[in-house]
Amino acid sequence: MLRVIDSLSEWSGRLAAWLFFVIGIFIVYEVVARYVFLSPTVWSEELSRFLQIWATYLAAAAVLKNRQLIVIDVITRNSSEKIRIGCETLALLVIVVFCLVAVWYGLGIAVESIRIGRASSSMLAVPSWLSEAAIPVGFALLLVQALAELARTVSGTTRPAPPRH
Repeated sequence: MLRVIDSLSEWSGRLAAWLFFVIGIFIVYEVVARYVFLSPTVWSEELSRFLQIWATYLAAAAVLKNRQLIVIDVITRNSSEKIRIGCETLALLVIVVFCLVAVWYGLGIAVESIRIGRASSSMLAVPSWLSEAAIPVGFALLLVQALAELARTVSGTTRPAPPRH
């Protein structure tokens, strides 16, 4: 099961990376269209923002899986293994609780947007739920990965963090 969760997180991380790549293409296209051809687009900025929202939330689980979150290790740097495991468990529990809250409220906001037909105020009028859904989806992925990391930590099979540069 942990391998399935890790694979899902890796897949979402790769998708996020490709979305960031596409955003770069959109921005380059917009710059050329605006400043070379004097013909700006109506879609580039909004779609770039939309994809950035999705890419950011999709990447969170992969970042946790690869242990690349920002870490303040003042307490654990020179501590015993028991204290390190305790701090890591506590941090993962905080992530789990935060994810549960974010999924719950994020889902409520997206459902409300669907119910009332809320859309962006741009010329594209993109339905708001399309970007709002990134929150419950991304935090659900992060929640599952955090639970997997918690299981590893409690069982003593934690993967080592990658070396810091």
